[in-house]
Amino acid sequence: MKVTIQPGERYGQVKAPASKSVCHRLLILAALGKSKTDIYCGEISADIQATASCLRALGAEIIEHNGVLSVAPVTKLPENTVNLYCGESGSTLRFLLPIAGVLGVKTVFHMDGRLSKRPITELTDQLKENGMDFKMGYNTISCHGRLRSGNYTLSGEVSSQYISALLMALPLLKGDSSLNVTGCIQSEPYINISLDILKSAGIGISRQKNEYLIFGSQQPEFKHSVVAEGDYSAAAFFLCVGALSEKGITVYNLNKNSVQGDRIIIEILKAMGAETRQDSRSATVRKAELKGTVIDASQIPDLVPAVAAVAALCDGETRIINAGRLRLKESDRLSTTGKMLSALGAYVEELDDGLVIRGRASLTGGVTDSYNDHRIAMAAAVAAAGCENEVTIGNAQAVKKSYPRFWSDFESLGKGET
Repeated sequence: MKVTIQPGERYGQVKAPASKSVCHRLLILAALGKSKTDIYCGEISADIQATASCLRALGAEIIEHNGVLSVAPVTKLPENTVNLYCGESGSTLRFLLPIAGVLGVKTVFHMDGRLSKRPITELTDQLKENGMDFKMGYNTISCHGRLRSGNYTLSGEVSSQYISALLMALPLLKGDSSLNVTGCIQSEPYINISLDILKSAGIGISRQKNEYLIFGSQQPEFKHSVVAEGDYSAAAFFLCVGALSEKGITVYNLNKNSVQGDRIIIEILKAMGAETRQDSRSATVRKAELKGTVIDASQIPDLVPAVAAVAALCDGETRIINAGRLRLKESDRLSTTGKMLSALGAYVEELDDGLVIRGRASLTGGVTDSYNDHRIAMAAAVAAAGCENEVTIGNAQAVKKSYPRFWSDFESLGKGET
């Protein structure tokens, strides 16, 4: 699928979709909980569909109706080997590996795209030490065995998803466990999302610096219904479009007090010179005198493609640092962000763990590709706001992974001058 965008500023308002990170966690905990839960999450992305499908295969009943996922917990475990299709969702795979061990179900995880090339060994090594066995195939992981409570150790420098996976799984075991996280923790805000949702489900976890004491024999219990808050990582693309617009863009359905780390997008755009305003449920960004800055991506890797597109249209140089983990996403995002922006006329230098972007008053536009990466496709739409000619994006359907209605939301905006 190709999408062609006419150049020029956009303005208006957009409703942020439900947070993908929150929906994954709510679904998994509800499926393992005490009672039926309705999760209000609006349009369902491909990644959330993958998690729901896997949980159904494990014995949960999940019915989708008008953006509500009604979840009846697992009561009877499957007797035969279960095939779990993760698509390209790293969260689905990493979160459900230890859950399969908690349930003691033989499973085969199936992976699409680059998912089989993304790191997993440190997590599976810890699971092996505590009762599980794995067989790695070309794009499959077969596992069996029952997970035991005990002492776990993970590096914080590879993936916060490993840590979140154990924080969700270990309370379900009979005995108490500990989880020691070594080194510098990357993407720590995502761990905070997990802790926040676990607390709302009545799960007790004690934390002392980088060590977690996880009490056993706990089962999640939500109220009859929960609402997944709006997603700052998805909203960031429209807020960045706003930073290139004289009239600006408002994104609503955003919790100002969210623990989502990507809410720092407001501060980043402000540091770049944009005019920002936020209230309890929305954020507005509009263009001012944009200038380059330094952005540390260690805790906010998902924001890089969007802010890189704005940086390409700032006065001066922007340096994005500590972003090496972007090479392990749906695409090598340091490379594909640079290639996408360069194809549209930007000046981008790729470093081992970052990007150097020298801003221009406008970009030429032209033809680029998403590289089958949802965030690259959406970042190209941001860049189009500062292009002189139309922008054609190949493989634009990649947005379905996280934000299926992105293109219709984009087209709903008002059109300014080129």
